[in-house]
Amino acid sequence: MAEKDFGTLYEKLKNTMSKHTAGLIVKHDEPGLYYVIGPAPDYRGNEAYFGGVQIKKNYISYHLMPVYMDPSLLENIPENLKKHMQGKSCFNFKKEDPALFQALEQLTAQCAAWFKENIETWKY
Repeated sequence: MAEKDFGTLYEKLKNTMSKHTAGLIVKHDEPGLYYVIGPAPDYRGNEAYFGGVQIKKNYISYHLMPVYMDPSLLENIPENLKKHMQGKSCFNFKKEDPALFQALEQLTAQCAAWFKENIETWKY
């Protein structure tokens, strides 16, 4: 499947993330790449990565760094969403699934709230 086939899916996932980025900084918003950072640096003075959405060759990646920083954020997500995880903070999607995306939106909202409260002091 070519990258261009993921345009609609990418937009849906980007919109899911963008609903929860108030108070954060959108560092990249270009075709195929949406990248969000915190408004303040982390405890080391580095850019604080919140998450992003990116078109890859065979899937769309949806990154949520707060689940890496605090794995307890994943405790109540559905098993079918966990099956889309790649690594500790990335979810990969090839097609739309409304129930799955609703769970992803809830997780994104929780991650955004956690991130805004904890980023300046969290040591990861």
